[in-house]
Amino acid sequence: MSNDSNSRLVYSTETGRVCPGCGKPVKGCTCKKKKKGASSAPAVKQDGVVRVMRETKGRKGKGMSLVTGVPGSDADIKGLAKELKQLCGTGGSVKNGVIEIQGDHRDKLVEALKSKGFNAKKAGG
Repeated sequence: MSNDSNSRLVYSTETGRVCPGCGKPVKGCTCKKKKKGASSAPAVKQDGVVRVMRETKGRKGKGMSLVTGVPGSDADIKGLAKELKQLCGTGGSVKNGVIEIQGDHRDKLVEALKSKGFNAKKAGG
């Protein structure tokens, strides 16, 4: 194998798949453990303001209400998402600390979040 900077070992008949980060077999990878510890940081910048916005990007024109900046653990955010979905009577999900509610329910969501004690405001256009 050449010492070209663009080439690396991907698979070995001796060990199977090889980790691209550390070059060791996937089962004995040392960089996986480092990545798991780094993911504990919040995915969304939290400045104390909960922002509610509408987005259609990547959804074939269908609008969704996004709630970002909610403080708390993943379990707390999922519980809040469940309450908000029931309030709006629609579906949704939680992805990377962002609550996604199907449809445009910004006004209803802002009022509900303010009644729960969050500093909520509408964001975007």
